[in-house]
Amino acid sequence: MATSENDQAHWKKTTNLMWIMIGLWIFFGYIIHMFVNVLNKIVILGFPLGFYMAAQGSLIAFVVMLFVFAKKQDQIDREFGVAEDD
Repeated sequence: MATSENDQAHWKKTTNLMWIMIGLWIFFGYIIHMFVNVLNKIVILGFPLGFYMAAQGSLIAFVVMLFVFAKKQDQIDREFGVAEDD
């Protein structure tokens, strides 16, 4: 099965978006927690930043990333004419 240049360009943009989201997921899921002791020295509204990121910050980042990913993927799909009908 041959793929067209449009399909290849669509897949390339989709793959790039996926790698960016995986990088952000690793950052908020693992990297930021490795520096919790350093982040705890920063206090915002009475809460140490490391504690806040472990308790809520990472979860909020994941939810925001989900919506950003869906919006960007929809833009890519529309750009290449493979979007689902609304």
